[in-house]
Amino acid sequence: MLRLNDRRLLGALDELAGIGAIEGGGCARLALTDEDKAGRDLVVGWMKAEGLDVRVDAIGNVIGLRAGREALTPVMTGSHIDTVRTGGRYDGNYGVLAGLEVVRALNEAKLVTRRPIAVAFFTNEEGARFQPDMMGSLVYAGGIGLNEAYAAVDKEGVSVGDELRRIGYLGPHKPGALKPHAFVELHIEQGPILDEEKVQIGVVESVQGISWIEYTATGVSNHAGTTPMRLRRDAGYLAASVNLFARKLAWEMGGNQVATVGALSLRPNLINVVPNRAVFAVDLRNTDEAKLKEAEARVAAHIAEVAAAERVEVEADVLARFEPVIFDTKLVDRVEHHAKALSLSTRRMPSGAGHDAQMMQRLCPTAMIFVPSVQGLSHNVKEHTEAADLAAGAQILLNLMLELAEE
Repeated sequence: MLRLNDRRLLGALDELAGIGAIEGGGCARLALTDEDKAGRDLVVGWMKAEGLDVRVDAIGNVIGLRAGREALTPVMTGSHIDTVRTGGRYDGNYGVLAGLEVVRALNEAKLVTRRPIAVAFFTNEEGARFQPDMMGSLVYAGGIGLNEAYAAVDKEGVSVGDELRRIGYLGPHKPGALKPHAFVELHIEQGPILDEEKVQIGVVESVQGISWIEYTATGVSNHAGTTPMRLRRDAGYLAASVNLFARKLAWEMGGNQVATVGALSLRPNLINVVPNRAVFAVDLRNTDEAKLKEAEARVAAHIAEVAAAERVEVEADVLARFEPVIFDTKLVDRVEHHAKALSLSTRRMPSGAGHDAQMMQRLCPTAMIFVPSVQGLSHNVKEHTEAADLAAGAQILLNLMLELAEE
């Protein structure tokens, strides 16, 4: 069996983590920033050193293609290298660099597969700077057009299109022009299940649907000491009530329903002033589309009720909305087969986080491989996965891609 060089993989992860490094061992490489450009340049350099044909498309997705014996559609793997502002070193990066390590192993063995092998990293997967998240893979799969993606702006009003040009990654290739034979994404779990249950490999069957809605509530600023409670029009109160309601709703609905109010800003944000403006985002997720719609409707009804009682005006802006995705059952079975062939324990599970793989399922058979996240930490500088688990996941990826590439 062809073996993957796990030490070299760990070294690459360390080197990439040095770009945008922040205190505590984490990374801050927001999409299309100077740090993202430096990370991209490093990985592209590694791709070219391995003889890959590197293609950059019009949304900045990067694909390194290794030729096969025949001119067939490629087997593709990959993920992303952008991070949140307080990100770790494994989220996304692991899947890209493990794919590159697959190529290195093939090159060292002088093994040419029947099908080409492709390693990709997609633009703005995190959605931390621009919405929607998973933007690059969504454009690649035809979910939104280039002009819509280019027009997305960050909090400073800077657009995706302008930033792609500025950092030199507005490429000439059409997104989605290269349709894969299959796509496999290797990723850390980003949750506590595998670590808690001491299971080595997560066999991912699906990805939860995601609803991101930003609400802007407008009330009236007034003196905190002189304004009676019955006369207040408090935008901050509305935001606080939604936070509490969303959490109670998730507990009540049970199952895979989760709800988070993770972003909130108040104006004027002063201790002795009733807030006249609150901007907050509600993140709802469920593996069941009908239940996700129910959660959205119940949050909206609560907001309408409180807004009317408090005499506060509310506007809603949908930042992202993706239905749940079921991965290709035959390919999922093959992930499990290869894990068991290495005597690794497995657990079938949904993904609670969104991933580029859910967009690629629109184009080709797709599956994901999870490895444990220690204590379930991710989007956190203390994000960690043990070296043995990183190596195990990468070896499954290598074995599965070799099998797929000979079809």
